[in-house]
Amino acid sequence: MGQPLASSGFLGGTVALRGALLDFVKDPFYGPEAEAVRYVADGLLLVREGKVEATGTYADLAASLGDRPLVDHTGCLITPGFIDTHIHYPQTGMMAAYGEQLLEWLNRYTFPTERRFADADYARSVAELFLDELLKNGTTTALVFAAVFPASVEAFFEAAEARHLRMISGKVMMDRNAPDYLRDTAQSSYEESKALIETWHGRGRLLYAVTPRFAATSTEAQLKLAARLLDEFPDVYLHTHLSENVNEVAWIRELFPQYAGYLDVYDQTGLVRERSLFAHGVQLTDAEFQRLAEAKAAISFCPTSNLFLGSGLFRIEQAKNPEHPVKVGLGTDVGAGTSFSLLQTTNEAYKVAQLRGQKLSAFKALFLATLGGARALCLEDKLGSFEPGKEADVVVLDPQATPLLALRNEGGIPETLEGLEDLLFSLVIMGGDRAVAATYIMGERAYSSKVNSL
Repeated sequence: MGQPLASSGFLGGTVALRGALLDFVKDPFYGPEAEAVRYVADGLLLVREGKVEATGTYADLAASLGDRPLVDHTGCLITPGFIDTHIHYPQTGMMAAYGEQLLEWLNRYTFPTERRFADADYARSVAELFLDELLKNGTTTALVFAAVFPASVEAFFEAAEARHLRMISGKVMMDRNAPDYLRDTAQSSYEESKALIETWHGRGRLLYAVTPRFAATSTEAQLKLAARLLDEFPDVYLHTHLSENVNEVAWIRELFPQYAGYLDVYDQTGLVRERSLFAHGVQLTDAEFQRLAEAKAAISFCPTSNLFLGSGLFRIEQAKNPEHPVKVGLGTDVGAGTSFSLLQTTNEAYKVAQLRGQKLSAFKALFLATLGGARALCLEDKLGSFEPGKEADVVVLDPQATPLLALRNEGGIPETLEGLEDLLFSLVIMGGDRAVAATYIMGERAYSSKVNSL
């Protein structure tokens, strides 16, 4: 079993990776997929000081290697690192908590678990395990809920900084409808969040997200102070939940009768913006989808969580409607989500689409996990594809990682896009963490399946 590799100082890797290169130059939801996909069956990815320098065929670029080391991943598929647009690191230890829907699940399992994150040492130990799991699954960037305690944010950012990761996180803001031991106040949440922003936002590769848990656990005053933070720091994010569960939506109407609906609560308090990402959106109305598109806000589609909690089937076809397109990324939503793997998440996303009478191709699924996620996070200038100058966060997928995959893909790396889509679909459905051969952060190998614990 592979283990994350220890960091030995960081200068930014200078390396060449050989293998089948796959990334996206356009959104495949809005045109011919063949025009959106960039594929080189025998390719070379040149990385210098942590940034992509060039990509092309091995034959064309081999002469440009110079003295940089060549890592041969022939037989594997090399893609940009996966981007998880919604996940809770304090819920790592409560995955697979049985038998409840959203609101009951929060009270029975989530809140007692998050209480432990007042302890900085405990938070640090979970953050390390959490980041190990992300890297093992090929996830190189994530938008991450911490807990209500500032120490939980500090612990997460310290661990991510030590690994040189592009991570986004923030302190949960929660001043009502939660246990006393998890509640802050509108003013304390503003002051603590502001201090964390000033310490961590833009430090190395770290970014901050203002994080009210969801409208039900914040007063109007707290939501408005969250908006003040967005005004004061225009390049931070807003990260919260939206329209996940039928009972939740009804509760929001009771708590905020003065507003037209769930999204309108956020909108009228100043939180619906271009750098706002709303998790779930299962129960959104057509008008709410249109408002998100108008604001250039994003949705995180979390299929494993939506199925596990019985929340419903996300209408991806409505989100990606060309008349009012909404930016969409994929979220594992651990711990309601049942896997850290974005490949497993694409598996469930495909099934959700099937149940809605829609189709989610392998290319569309991988787009959501890479460039689509980068666009949802307004990071497409830095991540999500192999354009020169972008940060070289990379995942290497082995299409023959298991005996079953080896049988399924016995023909090896295909030359055609048709053959590639078939191979990629097998990874979408059957891959998971075992298909991840290696993960690179800024050109340096951060995980390898060949390194074991013995």
